[in-house]
Amino acid sequence: MPWYFHRAGVGKLIGKRTWGGLVGRAAAPDLMDGGFVSAPSSGVWNPNGQWEVENHGIAPDIEVELDPELTRQGQDPQLEKAVQVVMEELKQNPVPHPHRPPYPNYHSPAAAPR
Repeated sequence: MPWYFHRAGVGKLIGKRTWGGLVGRAAAPDLMDGGFVSAPSSGVWNPNGQWEVENHGIAPDIEVELDPELTRQGQDPQLEKAVQVVMEELKQNPVPHPHRPPYPNYHSPAAAPR
């Protein structure tokens, strides 16, 4: 999800680089001893034919460490930074509030059909 979020330009990524492991497997045949065999079979690549995520991860636009001590205290530095950034962006780019036009009056003499 961070890869597509970043690629689509939905907003800023805030936090730490993702771990970079998106290669998946489609099947894992069972063995007689109860184990299984698996092999990588898919990964994330871009329209230019490059592997963008594997062994690299997705870097955030704003890096914020997730401090375990603050987390134990009920704080979330990454979420708090994200809220701060969004609030600043809303101040700079306020949400437009369209104004409803007045309701038409179909009963007035001027609106009567001729």
